Amino acid sequence: MRIAVLGLGEAGTIYATAFAAIGASVNGYDPSDVPTPDGVSRMPSGADAVRHADVVLSLVTAAHAVTVAGDVAGHLEPSAVYADLNAAAPECKQDVAAALGDAGDRFADVAVIGSVPQFGAGTALVVSGPAAERAAASFRALGADVEVVGVRPGAASRRKILRTVFMKGLGAVITEAMDAGVAADETEWVRAQISAALTGGEQALDRLDQGTRKHALRRAHESEAAVDLLASLGVSPFVTTGVASRHSALSRGPAQDLEALITAFAELPTAAIGDARDRLGMVAPRVRSVWPGPRLAGRVVTVLCRPGDNKGIHEALTRARRGDILVVDGGGHSSRALIGELIAHRAINRGIRGMIIDGAVRDAAALQGAGFPVWAVGVSPAGPYKSGPYRIGTDISLGGVVVHHGDIVVADDDGVAVVPLADAERVLADSRAVVADESARYQRILADRAS
Repeated sequence: MRIAVLGLGEAGTIYATAFAAIGASVNGYDPSDVPTPDGVSRMPSGADAVRHADVVLSLVTAAHAVTVAGDVAGHLEPSAVYADLNAAAPECKQDVAAALGDAGDRFADVAVIGSVPQFGAGTALVVSGPAAERAAASFRALGADVEVVGVRPGAASRRKILRTVFMKGLGAVITEAMDAGVAADETEWVRAQISAALTGGEQALDRLDQGTRKHALRRAHESEAAVDLLASLGVSPFVTTGVASRHSALSRGPAQDLEALITAFAELPTAAIGDARDRLGMVAPRVRSVWPGPRLAGRVVTVLCRPGDNKGIHEALTRARRGDILVVDGGGHSSRALIGELIAHRAINRGIRGMIIDGAVRDAAALQGAGFPVWAVGVSPAGPYKSGPYRIGTDISLGGVVVHHGDIVVADDDGVAVVPLADAERVLADSRAVVADESARYQRILADRAS
């Protein structure tokens, strides 16, 4: 049996070594400077690797799966099976089959059900596609438990993604719980609680915790595919969306602390943040700075008030922490002011950075004199009612944007941008890239003018 392995990362190396161990002739290719597995002939290109192969294994990651299939399609043997083992959405597997052209009828969608580093080449597999049975026979030769689920590309990966909803969710919850244990100086107690609840105890905990961190980027993509699948099935993917965000955050390395994130966002214009978020999360322009020039960035404390009633704001001032920003859903009501000079000075005494109110305020000159940043829909001399009801810490709407307690809000003369905390690090990096790009373009425009 002649095997070609495209991608000699961790999983690719395990499969290449296993096939070589049972006497197969194995060629491998990887453009990266990774070690060549024992018993494998390293080829200078993917085309060279697949030439003369009976079975081709693609382990190049989902991001490159379609491109690589297209690149090698014309070099496959007429009878060669092309098995794609990349963790990807069903639609991606269908695109791989299409990229193979005439070789698409020899495609196998192979979904790996378990940890290859833990279980080796015997890891359980689910396989579908026109060449599913032929591919299954090759992996059974390695001792793997293989289930064939039909001839449609993507069917196997669909099952894997259904499993992802649970497995990636479990890993994400464990990493977050462990981080919380460290932050609370209760690491050992949290470890003991999780271990006691898991079959496999601490070994299972460490595998899920460490494995989730190590493979966070790939698992983020899998979880995003799971979000799409659940939505297509009519299942609201609330938990899985959070799981995808957790993996995305882990993939970017050690998380910045909240204050560092806020300090970084304070240096960015809201316009750049809006561009980085594809123009989403921008509060309607009716919410404007009450006085010119202030800038604001901080952690959100959400307040939901009955229109014209500020009892909730009074209560929120007693609960908010130093450095927080009160973000108030006042229903866009502009006839009665929800805050004025006295509340502003109470907020200053509490260390509140500012307020953003989908409602009216009063004492505009005094707010400016105090240097207290406030954004609102207008100014009215009429005072508020103080009877409630209200809610603090619930999700609210601010100028057409959903705001969660604990999100980051940034405001300047242009307006207000809301950044979900789960996505804050990505938005920060993308916003900085927007600023850098615009700065470079501005310099080119000035150079053109000078010339």
